[in-house]
Amino acid sequence: MKIVVIGYGSIGSRHVRILTNQGHEVSVVSQREIENIDCYKTIEESLQKCKPGYVVVANRTNEHYSTLSALARADFKGIVLVEKPLFDRHRDIPINSFSKIYVAYNLRFHPIMHKLCMKLQNESIVSVVAYTGQYLPQWRPHTDYRKGYSAHGCLGGGVLRDLSHELDYLNWLLGGWKALTALGGHFSHLEIESDDVFSLLMQTERCPVVTVQLNYLDRIGRRELLINTDLHTYKADLVKGILQVDDEVEVFKLNLDDTYWLQHETILAENGDNTRYLCSLEEGLKVMRMIEAVEKSAKEKAWIAG
Repeated sequence: MKIVVIGYGSIGSRHVRILTNQGHEVSVVSQREIENIDCYKTIEESLQKCKPGYVVVANRTNEHYSTLSALARADFKGIVLVEKPLFDRHRDIPINSFSKIYVAYNLRFHPIMHKLCMKLQNESIVSVVAYTGQYLPQWRPHTDYRKGYSAHGCLGGGVLRDLSHELDYLNWLLGGWKALTALGGHFSHLEIESDDVFSLLMQTERCPVVTVQLNYLDRIGRRELLINTDLHTYKADLVKGILQVDDEVEVFKLNLDDTYWLQHETILAENGDNTRYLCSLEEGLKVMRMIEAVEKSAKEKAWIAG
């Protein structure tokens, strides 16, 4: 398939590499000169010359809306995948002729998430603790963290948006949030203009007590999940690929590209059981509404209803 990737930062280049390895004909929209890749300066030129069936939006978060608007104006009729989060703030989607649109919450394709999704279907969930943290200066090697989009809220950065995988998969596993309260902001020594810590307490449709911490500060680097149900305790380490159910431990082997590979494969196949793991447009918008509720709660020091 002919594919256009819009943006060629760290995530855009990953999409290009994976899609090329899958055998697709991939072009890029970027202001940079890129060796051995067909590169265009504008979205309109890429659509006219490449005629892609699939477009991946992987530029800065605050550029996603204008990018989708440009695709809509050009009457693109193929499939669109927008990197997470969908927007820098909640917006209505431009009127368009896209055949499908998804949001790239690829963590849903982690094999541990697949296992949890199946195991939790028929259990009553009592409590959930989710934690993710990574030290921002170590996140993207060979770059100055102070100059990246993560450091600037006006570009769509900040831990609440950067690490919104947790918000998405908790909504997905637990049936959506009903009420939440939060504390967060910029509290550390990091030289950034965005939030670096957020903690949430919330209720969801399937669980009465959910706690979440997101931060740019953890020098160990962790992504963990602890779930207590009426039947079992599940402890997941998504970095090390370990799932413990009560006293039984299972280890999953995967590399960083695997979840992205499966996501693209599922989107382009457009059939099979794995389509239920894709993040729909409405689910992506739900995360945006949740992010705004978290920020409102932290500002007003109040519970916000979903």
